[in-house]
Amino acid sequence: MMNADCFAVMASMGWLAWLMPFMLLLLVGLSIASLIKYLFSRAN
Repeated sequence: MMNADCFAVMASMGWLAWLMPFMLLLLVGLSIASLIKYLFSRAN
């Protein structure tokens, strides 16, 4: 999808559509951080 289409869909859905991508990025970042912490704690 083009950016304009994506923004149009997000605007029509309201605040929840703006919150979901940030929550997804936060979830991915936390899972990567916990995986790295797990791997480094196993190395010691």
